[in-house]
Amino acid sequence: MSMVSIGALALMFAMTGPPVAFPQSTQSDALRSCLNEGLASAVRFPACQEAADQGHAVAQNELGFMYNYGEGILKDDAEAVKWYRRAAEQGHTIAQFNLGVMYHNGDGVPENDAEAVKWYRMAAEQGDAEAQHNLGVMYSNGEGVPENDKEAVKWYRLAAEQGDTKAQNNLGKMYSNGEGVPENDAEAVKWYRMAAELGYTIAQFNLGLMYHNGDGVSENDAEAVKWFRRAAKQGHADAQFNLGVIYGNGEGVPENDAEAVKWYRMAAEQGDTNAQNSLGKMYGNGEGVPENDAEAVKWYRMAAEQGHALAQYNLGLVYSNGEGVPENDAEAVKWYRMAAEQGNAEAQNNIGSMYARGEGVPEDYVQAYAWYNLAAAQGIDGGLASKNKDSLRKTMTPSQIEKAQALSAEMHRRIPQRTSPD
Repeated sequence: MSMVSIGALALMFAMTGPPVAFPQSTQSDALRSCLNEGLASAVRFPACQEAADQGHAVAQNELGFMYNYGEGILKDDAEAVKWYRRAAEQGHTIAQFNLGVMYHNGDGVPENDAEAVKWYRMAAEQGDAEAQHNLGVMYSNGEGVPENDKEAVKWYRLAAEQGDTKAQNNLGKMYSNGEGVPENDAEAVKWYRMAAELGYTIAQFNLGLMYHNGDGVSENDAEAVKWFRRAAKQGHADAQFNLGVIYGNGEGVPENDAEAVKWYRMAAEQGDTNAQNSLGKMYGNGEGVPENDAEAVKWYRMAAEQGHALAQYNLGLVYSNGEGVPENDAEAVKWYRMAAEQGNAEAQNNIGSMYARGEGVPEDYVQAYAWYNLAAAQGIDGGLASKNKDSLRKTMTPSQIEKAQALSAEMHRRIPQRTSPD
């Protein structure tokens, strides 16, 4: 069973930042109260309003934040934008960043990536690490600027060197994929590790993958388990799924199906389709849990309805065999077809057999041959689909074979070719 691969998540969020300290003589009573986080929001809000009206940028940003998050006043994103802008136009770094977020997310203003970039850049050039990270994301994704991996790396690096964990993770991803820099797994590991040791979940997951695959470090399943576990305990679904795989295979830990089920379940309950399908298989085979076909069907269905091809194939199988559900060939065909259309070779072979026998669909040798041919091109089960196709061919007319080959060619152009299920 294969694992989930590396990914980076770019988070956009607003923050107030630490209050700015002013000499006592320059602070108004209103500004002092505004910046006193020990006071209730309902008390601070009018003080911030007064200080903001007096032109204090820090109070304007704070007032924007209070409108943004409904602290001491009803949430009002348009008002938040108004006050962030006033502070930003005075050069307030955090307000510039916050205004960029509002434009990027379309909160209180029409979504406008170019404006987001403008304000992120202002804050980034003043050294704000969050803005530097977000500007890197904009260059990575080509949002508001032409896509430019080298520029993305530049801004990620500036933020990463200030300790921004998201930027450290993303810089690791750039090195891992060779985007904007020469591919360098050792550098990727370096940056993933920095973020991982600071508790950043996605970096912990990515570092686990590097150890599991031996990329940039010596392959070490025990280290992989360590980092997957740290991410999994923070709720990272892919890490939970991968721990399930590791316990199921006994990689770096003693093989333990019950532990595999535990981690699959955690990920599955978060909606992870790989884990839902795997949990279904554990119930279907009675591995780590008592065999329970109805539970297997439940988890297969959850994943299948989200488009998971292997789960669709497995759901087709249980309907074909009447395991956990009443036998129903039409339902089997429905789910085989969904998986087959995604390139699942086993499903393509099985739907070919359904057409050949007229089970759940009218008998149709042309359709059967076309599906067998598609599956045969992927070489499943020691040539099973090829054998099925050759056997069926002996019963077909030349006209049927010609039609089937034409249909197969059309399907081959339309349907992706994937491997058979685990």
